[in-house]
Amino acid sequence: MFAAIEAFLPEAVAWRRDFHAHPELSFAEHRTGARVAELLRNFGCDVVETGWSGTGVVAVINGSGRGRRIGLRADMDALPIFEASGVEFASEVPGVMHACGHDGHTAMLLAAAKYLAATRAFAGQAVLIFQPGEEAGGGARAMLAEGFLTRYPLDEVYALHNMPGLAVGAYATRPGPIMAAADMFSIEITGRGGHAAQPHLALDPVMIAGHVLVALQTVVSRNVDPLKPAVLSVSTVVSAGSGACVIPARVVLTGTVRSFDLAVQDLLEDRLRAVVLGIAAAHGGVATVDYLRDAPATVNDAVCSGYALDVARGLSGAVEGNVAPMMVSEDFSEFLNLVPGAFMFVGNGDGPLLHHPAYAFNDAGLPFGAAWLAGMVEARG
Repeated sequence: MFAAIEAFLPEAVAWRRDFHAHPELSFAEHRTGARVAELLRNFGCDVVETGWSGTGVVAVINGSGRGRRIGLRADMDALPIFEASGVEFASEVPGVMHACGHDGHTAMLLAAAKYLAATRAFAGQAVLIFQPGEEAGGGARAMLAEGFLTRYPLDEVYALHNMPGLAVGAYATRPGPIMAAADMFSIEITGRGGHAAQPHLALDPVMIAGHVLVALQTVVSRNVDPLKPAVLSVSTVVSAGSGACVIPARVVLTGTVRSFDLAVQDLLEDRLRAVVLGIAAAHGGVATVDYLRDAPATVNDAVCSGYALDVARGLSGAVEGNVAPMMVSEDFSEFLNLVPGAFMFVGNGDGPLLHHPAYAFNDAGLPFGAAWLAGMVEARG
C-alpha cells in the first residue's frame, strides 16, 4: 500500500502546493472545495457531495461487500496570518496562510481516496469528510447539525494532524483524552472616560482591567486541583483610548481557557465570571463576559486507538502509543463525542511550530499520512 501511494506522490505534492498557494479562511473554502470535488470525481468515487456547511465535501467509496462504514476526516481551512515561510509556492492571498498544514491534510486524504477508489481492498464503505471551518471552530458541529450522521451513520471515524518536532515517518497517539477543550472569552469593562491628568473625575477601566488581568491568574492556581490540567490565558487587551492623556471609557480583554474534565471546565467558567464581575463592581465599573465553549476535549476511544496504532506499526517502526495529552484543541472532538474513533499525530520533522508565519508543511510526510488513512479503511472496513 505504501509503495502504491508513494508512486503518485508527485501528484499529491502538486495538489498540496496548489492549495497552499491559494489558502482560504474558515467557511470560505470555495476554491479548495471545488478542486477537492473535481479530483474525487476523477478518482471514481461512488458518491461526491458538495455544499456541506457551505463548502464541505463528502465522498463515498464502496468496498467489495458488506462491512463497516469508516469515516476519514481532513480539514481544509487556512489561518489569518501573513506568510513568512519563504517557499516558492507561498500564499498568493495577503494575510492568509496555511500555517497549520490543512493543505497537507487535504492532500493526504485525497491520496488515500485515489488509492482506495483504485484498489477497493476492503469490504465495507469509506466515507471521506473534507471539513470546513476547523480553525474558526464550528465546522464539525455545523456538519453534524445538518444531519451528517443521519445520512452517513458511521461505525468508526479517524483523523490526523501533522506535528512539527515529530520525525517524518513517526506516529503518535494515546487512548483517552489527547487534546483539550477550548473555551474562548471576551470581557468588556466599562467606566467613564476623561482627562488622564484628572483621574478623579473619570472612572478608569484600564485600572480595573489591570486588576482583572492579575486576578484571573489565580482562577487556575487557586481553584483547580493541581493534578488536573487547566490553562487560562488572556491574549489581548484593547482600549477605546486615543492617546496618552486620555482615559478611555471601555477596555476589552480576550483569551482562552483549556481543560480536559467537564467539571473543571464548569468551575473555570464560573470562577472567571465571578472574578471579573466582582472586581469591576468593587471599583464602580461595569463588566460583561461573553464565554464560548468552542470545542470539547478530544477523547480517543480506547479500542479504536489500538486499531490506529496497529495500522501505524505496520507502516513505521517509530510509533508512540502513549503520547502526553496536549492543551491545543481540535473540533474533530465533535465527531468523537458521537462515534468511536481516534486521532493520530503524524511527523512533520523539525521546523517552526504550527500557527507560526514561517511554518512549512513537509511533503515527505504526505505518504505516511495517506497510507495511515487508507490503512484504517482496509483494516476496519
